[in-house]
Amino acid sequence: MRVLRGQAETRDEDRQVTAAMLTETADTEESAVRVWTPHRQVAFGRRDTRAEKYDVAKSVARACGFEPLERSVGGRAVAYTGTTVAFAKTVPLADMRTGMEKRYAEITEDLQRAFWRLGVPAQRGEPERSFCPGDYSLQWKGKVAGVAQRVRTGAALVSGVVIVDDHGEIAGVLDPIYSALDVPFNPDSVGSIAKVDGDSDPKRVVEIIEEMLVGGADVTVEHVDRGI
Repeated sequence: MRVLRGQAETRDEDRQVTAAMLTETADTEESAVRVWTPHRQVAFGRRDTRAEKYDVAKSVARACGFEPLERSVGGRAVAYTGTTVAFAKTVPLADMRTGMEKRYAEITEDLQRAFWRLGVPAQRGEPERSFCPGDYSLQWKGKVAGVAQRVRTGAALVSGVVIVDDHGEIAGVLDPIYSALDVPFNPDSVGSIAKVDGDSDPKRVVEIIEEMLVGGADVTVEHVDRGI
């Protein structure tokens, strides 16, 4: 298994690192894991781009100091502050029509064990009117993690976000963005590891989640341009 560590120099380069994981897993049939802290940004989903006031939502993001970007995986807008943790795991596929629910369940269970190690008894579930709602979120006094999946011929990418210590800032920027997109949102639904007094050192969070996603696999570590 390949393990990629660190953050690329620019936002576009950082996105390309994760996109390349999926292509390389399809080509080589070798799984890969990446856990890191992305650049400060708001990543909009495809449904967001079709909203009447999408341009307003992007302007709000910029006014709050977040670069707006569009992603190919996941649902609604997600904010990354610089200490927000992202994770991605790619696995080879023999048949892209099967296994989606199993992959979701396995990653969610790995994340749950990571949260427990960090002192957060997170459970599967979605608070009402939360950001980027989905069936495989984790919550504990607010949403603390969300999971998405992308499938292509030969490989699948399961990825998501973990809120570490920045629930207030994330709620603050997503509230007006979701209002512009006409999507129900409750700022109080945003949780974080720090909000429930867990171990909220971003580097520690990255290490524990990486450990859980890797499991007992033999790994080859690769470093991108600069560390977290």
